Amino acid sequence: MRVTAAVACLVMAIPGWADQPWSEATPELGQMQRPEGVLSKDALEELTHVGEALFVAKFTTLDGAGRPEATQAILPTKPRRSLAMSARLSGPDAHSCAACHNDPVIGGAGDFVTNVFVSEGFTAPDFTSTDPQFSNERGTNHLFGAGLVELLAREMTADLHALRANGLKAARDAGESIEIALQSKGVDFGVLLAHPDGQVDLSGIDGLDSDLVIRPFSQKGVMTSLRQFTVNALNHHHGMQSSERFGSRWTGTGDFDEDQVPREITEGDVSALVAWQATLPVPKQIVPVVWETAAEAGAVYFDTFGCTDCHRATLPLRSLKFSDPGPLDAAGTLNVSQVPQPAIYDIALLDWAKSLPRNDQGDVLVPLFGDLKRHKMTDQEVDGLGNELMSQRFVDRNIFQTSELWGIGSTAPYGHRNDFTTLHEVIMEHGGDARYARDRFAEADDQARSELVAFLKTLVIEP
Repeated sequence: MRVTAAVACLVMAIPGWADQPWSEATPELGQMQRPEGVLSKDALEELTHVGEALFVAKFTTLDGAGRPEATQAILPTKPRRSLAMSARLSGPDAHSCAACHNDPVIGGAGDFVTNVFVSEGFTAPDFTSTDPQFSNERGTNHLFGAGLVELLAREMTADLHALRANGLKAARDAGESIEIALQSKGVDFGVLLAHPDGQVDLSGIDGLDSDLVIRPFSQKGVMTSLRQFTVNALNHHHGMQSSERFGSRWTGTGDFDEDQVPREITEGDVSALVAWQATLPVPKQIVPVVWETAAEAGAVYFDTFGCTDCHRATLPLRSLKFSDPGPLDAAGTLNVSQVPQPAIYDIALLDWAKSLPRNDQGDVLVPLFGDLKRHKMTDQEVDGLGNELMSQRFVDRNIFQTSELWGIGSTAPYGHRNDFTTLHEVIMEHGGDARYARDRFAEADDQARSELVAFLKTLVIEP
């Protein structure tokens, strides 16, 4: 029997889990149908119930775990040799999503032991070395608030695309070149020069790809959506192929990895996993009584030192309606143009979302402490974060997306490969675009630095 039974055994073994994610109604793996239309609160909770069950499930070879004749690459690729679960470096490297995303709770981050190794990622073959010439080591990020992060990215992308379209029209109408300031939600992404013949000069773009799509996931900001992240991770980490990428539509076969298990992960299975991730509550600020004074002072330093130039306390979000599949994914990940009707998950229906603050325009203020922009993180004097030799998706080696700091008090260690044990250490390794803030921190006295760290430690994932 496939993963339904495995989930049951796992969940029943957890004492005190009042709301068990498995039930007799949970579809067997490979049978889940993709939802469509606007889901009621009850339907959304039922779908996320299934998603959580899949997230904690330990996949077995009966489910299709492992990929004897496929690699970890994002595009379906055959290996030079057969791979088993022992191939830790290029994966598979875990039996469940929760094996890595578990700190401090399921859906959280991972300790150093859960680090993964990634190659360039398109059609790169299997690799068997931790040598940085062949792979980049990465830590596990938490997923709380991820649905709001993706919604922010979609709205910012729409804003930037509208600016480009309007600028091109204005240049054509005026018969002269026009410089377009690329700004969304207060974040500056540089400039675009639009010419009257429809050409654009992309050299002034800053912090995102030339297609003006905000890709909010991974340390490099190269994953467009939770759906893309999920399809990638299922294959890379578990050897579980999704039909929407590895099925007959793109590969001409229902069993691309040749393990005799077709339809390992359906579009519906991916939808359930996406729904669960997208509806995880946002981290909170919880201030222990003994830290109140220190944390309050630290919040002021966080601003005056310049940390908020990148780690913006909030970004405004116009809508909490999450469409799955979304509008921006490319071939190999289902997108809205490929389905008769997407599913709509209204996050506003969830109890935790009702307490989110709003501005005077009615926008939700998402407390992510980030800007969804890539920044240069090293210079000639401070280069501790410039320890990669391979670029990823054409993003330079020392450029990373701003880490959202919500939840950072619960997710030590730090850095893109979990090799800094304290917040003080990772702050001191901020160079490049963050050098000014880092130097203000370095020049402050011990009490001010301690108070700033105390503030950061109040940004937690609620137990």
